[in-house]
Parts: sequence; structure tokens; C-alpha cells
Amino acid sequence: MGWTDERVETLKTLWLDGLSASQIAKQLGGVTRNAVIGKVHRLGLSGRATPSQPSPVAFKPPRPARPVSTAPAAPRRPAPTPSFAAQAPRPAAPSLPARVDEPGGATVLTLGRHMCKWPIGDPSSSEFTFCGRRAVDERPYCVEHAQLAYQPQQAKKKTSPNELARSLRRYI
Repeated sequence: MGWTDERVETLKTLWLDGLSASQIAKQLGGVTRNAVIGKVHRLGLSGRATPSQPSPVAFKPPRPARPVSTAPAAPRRPAPTPSFAAQAPRPAAPSLPARVDEPGGATVLTLGRHMCKWPIGDPSSSEFTFCGRRAVDERPYCVEHAQLAYQPQQAKKKTSPNELARSLRRYI
């Protein structure tokens, strides 16, 4: 749609009334917010009677508090300090731990610096939590989850002269 004299006058009136470019574009129809801004600049309209008012925010009731587990916490055993560099190479397909992770007690709001940040569950569900156990060696995970997350580098095979000669024969 083009800018007719009637639409330009409506634009001037609405701009001076303090409406935002988006609000003016909606009222005029057929133009975008950017088209309104461009026309305002070309017309040289600068001042406004009042600043534009943001649209009122719809009230959202707070979500109900998550139930707190009343089961007594199991006694914690001291975690062994692993040596990640000294471990033997793992197989290519790592096996998952024998036990299934139960939802941890850490949420995004309660997660601390030295807590395991391994996600448990679907992030879009209300049951989503983090492991929450003590993290080790300035890493974001506990011992168990660090072994899953940080796989040791596989040792390179040393090629013998015979293997090198055989592979070169393919290309010669």
C-alpha cells in the first residue's frame, strides 16, 4: 500500500499523540513498523506529545512450589579423587553406569559452583533436575558423570615400516 495524503495525515496525528511505530503500523494496516519509522524520518517529525507507553503485561500467576523430598538423605561417602590422565583407555562405546540416576535435588535456582551440573530428565518437563553431587577438580561434574563426559584420548597406533610400505604401495 502506498502513502496517500490521508494516511500521511493519520501517521502525523498518531505520531504526535505518542503512539509507537508498531502501534501506528497496526492502525494503518498494510505497512510495517520499519515503513512507519522511515516515513517519520522522511517527514522530519521529531517531537512527541508524550513518550510511547508499553503495552500492559498480562499477569501470570506464579507456578506452584515444587514438592520437597521428605526422605532422609543417604549418608555420603567420600568421593575418591580420580586421576583423569592416568586412566587406561576406554572402549570406543562407553557403557553407561550400572545404576540409573534418580532425579537429583538440584534445580537451576539451587545449583551451586561446586555441584554436579549433569542434567537429569527432559528440560521441558517440571521434573527436570541436575545431579547436584559434589563436583571434582574444578570440573562441572561429579566423578561418575565426569567419566562419561570426558573420554580419554585414544592412543595412536604406531605404524611399522612394513605397514607404511604396504599403504604406500596402494598409491604408487
